[in-house]
Amino acid sequence: MEAGLGWTDDRVALLRRLWEDGQSASKIAAQLGGVTRNAVIGKVHRLGLAGRARGADEAPTAATPSKIVEIETAIAVVETQAPEPVAILSHRPTPEFPAAAAAKEPVAIPVSQRVTIMDLRESMCRWPLGDPTTPEFRFCGARSITGLPYCTHHAEIAYQPATERKRDRRVASFR
Repeated sequence: MEAGLGWTDDRVALLRRLWEDGQSASKIAAQLGGVTRNAVIGKVHRLGLAGRARGADEAPTAATPSKIVEIETAIAVVETQAPEPVAILSHRPTPEFPAAAAAKEPVAIPVSQRVTIMDLRESMCRWPLGDPTTPEFRFCGARSITGLPYCTHHAEIAYQPATERKRDRRVASFR
């Protein structure tokens, strides 16, 4: 806004009249001079003038039946031409795990292998055990699989094939 062109009483009165006449914020800004469209909109809201009649140039246009048919036809064409979505199961191959024991019971980890973060090394399993907010919190510490952060047991838990995860979710959702 130019120096000296503030929101005087005359300019506010003109703004009110133009707004109530249905003029757009851009047209009001041009007629007032020295203010932007956004300045007009801000002043209108501060004055509480938001509810107003629409001008002839802003009247909503009703869609003709032929336009509706054209739009529906275009949507149908797009829907029929759209390729089927392809699910990406994984960005990296599923790691090969050594054969697991036949029983799927939890494996007890010896207490001597449970390590604190200070004792954790690169070749140790980083599976968290317990509540991290307690002093008893530890990591598994067993020998990890090369290239993975977990031992064989915890890798089987962490890296489940997508089909097994989906099946587990379906079973859980029916309960």
